[in-house]
Amino acid sequence: MWYFAWILGIGVALGFGIINVMWLDANDTFAHDSAESAKDAKAPADNAKDQHS
Repeated sequence: MWYFAWILGIGVALGFGIINVMWLDANDTFAHDSAESAKDAKAPADNAKDQHS
């Protein structure tokens, strides 16, 4: 029965890792440069302005 506890622990660890990566991605923690993040945040407004001009 040790294998059941082992595979359960591996599953929990993998699940925790996947949820952690999804949470970090949703919070834009993976942005490498603050200027890059600001540029990405400003891009939709620039695109909307270009479309209406």
